[in-house]
Amino acid sequence: MRPRDGEVLHFSEDPTITTFVPHVAATAADPTARVWAVDAERAPSYWFPRQCPRAMAWVTDGTSASDAERILGIGSGRRVHAVEYRWLDRIREVRLFAYRLPADRFEPIGTPEPAAHISTHTVRPLGPPEPVGDLLALHEAAGIQLRVLPHLHDFWAAAITSTLGFSGIRLRNAAPPPRAG
Repeated sequence: MRPRDGEVLHFSEDPTITTFVPHVAATAADPTARVWAVDAERAPSYWFPRQCPRAMAWVTDGTSASDAERILGIGSGRRVHAVEYRWLDRIREVRLFAYRLPADRFEPIGTPEPAAHISTHTVRPLGPPEPVGDLLALHEAAGIQLRVLPHLHDFWAAAITSTLGFSGIRLRNAAPPPRAG
């Protein structure tokens, strides 16, 4: 489930949204009201239940072969999404929807590459929301390894200190790290 040319996507568990009105996210550092969406590159980062913590890592032009092998694994592809076991049933059962939105109403945000697209204007979807379907099958079809772990902390620590590209979403919902000893 990716946007077509001229579109960005907004993923939601709510299939009844008719208008996207800019709002300030509860965790926002910036008080600007916005509508958030993603492009084709970032869409897989949202093939999850909204509150599901996930840590993602992928190969970039600057990724070393040793980091790719150490973190992604041999023959695992160019991208890994890690989640916790306790979220696996929810990932299988969630009814997730994608709203197609006009890309020309949005601006990319984030550097060096856009992490998302934002609009400070009210935006109407281009049509009704589309069911995203089987999230595990989407990952498989996209060649993205979905790694299921007891906790995300070790994977996240390795990703952010590597030469891989990385992103973490809803990490505040992750299980606490295991206690040493």
